[in-house]
Amino acid sequence: MTSPNGVAASNTDILAAATGMGPVTLRVGDLDAMIRYYRDGVTLDVLSTDGDFAVLGRGTTPVLILQHAPELKSPEPRAAGLYHTAILFDSREALAAAIYSVATLSPGSFTGSADHKVSIAFYFTDPEGNGVELYWDRDRTEWSWVHGSIEMATLYVDPNAFLQQYLTPETVENPRVGGASVGHVHLSVGDVAQAAEFYVGRLGFESTFEVPGSALFVSAGKYHHHMAMNTWESAGAGRRRLALGLAQVDIVVPTRDDLGALEERLGHYGTAFRNDGLGLAIDDPWGSLVRVSAAD
Repeated sequence: MTSPNGVAASNTDILAAATGMGPVTLRVGDLDAMIRYYRDGVTLDVLSTDGDFAVLGRGTTPVLILQHAPELKSPEPRAAGLYHTAILFDSREALAAAIYSVATLSPGSFTGSADHKVSIAFYFTDPEGNGVELYWDRDRTEWSWVHGSIEMATLYVDPNAFLQQYLTPETVENPRVGGASVGHVHLSVGDVAQAAEFYVGRLGFESTFEVPGSALFVSAGKYHHHMAMNTWESAGAGRRRLALGLAQVDIVVPTRDDLGALEERLGHYGTAFRNDGLGLAIDDPWGSLVRVSAAD
C-alpha cells in the first residue's frame, strides 16, 4: 500500500489485521415494515428497541440498527450511499434457511445469486430499496491470491439447487441456526480513485481487488473485502443530501491503541473527524458517515 503522498506505507498506516465490521445503521420510513422484513425474512433477532431505534442481529452481535425517520424522502436516483449490506452466515445450511425465509416472506425482493470463488452470495432489495447480500465464505485455504489481489468472479448459482442441497426440514422450522454478522459493506460512490485515497490512503484499508475505473474492494488482515466502493449507478455523484437509507457504517478495530493510531493518521493527513471518547466519526468524500470504535 502507498499513502496519498506516494510514500510506502508502514504497519502503522494500515488497519490492524483483526479489524472487522460493526452494524450498519439505516434511516427508515416504515420502522414496523423494516423490522418485519429483517426479522421474519432475513431471520435476524430483535435485540433491542428504544423509541425510534431498533437493533437487529444474532446472539449478542448487532447487524442492523434501524432509525425511524419518516420525515425524510428516498435518496435521489444515482446518489452516493449504500449499495448493499452483506450479512455473513457461518454455514451453508444457515444461509439456505435465511434465503428460504426471506424468499417466502417477500419473493419479489430477490435480485440474483453468484459464486464469487471466495463466497456464495444471494442478493435482495429490502422494502425501502436498500440492497442486501446474504452470503457464506469458503475457507480461506480455498482462496487464491495473485500478485496481491484476491481472485474473485461472478459465476452462476442456481438458487433452487442450492436450497435443495442445503435446506433441511429442521432449518425450515427453525431458521435461526448459527451466527450472522456484517461481513462487508458495499457503497456507491462518485469516483473510485477518490474512494481509494480516502478508504486506503487515510482510513488504512488495503486494496484487495479492482475493476479498473469502476470498483474497488478493500480489507484488513487479507479478508477478501470488508468494504467495496463502485460507480456502477453513481458515477460523478456529489455529496449526499439527508435522506432515507444509509446513516452510518461501523468499523471495529481491536484495541484503543489501534484507534489512537488511526486518529494520528487522520490528523497527519488533515482529515476532519469527531472524537466522542468512544470512537471516531469521519465523513467520506460523499458524506457517508463512517464510525470507528475499539473492541476492547
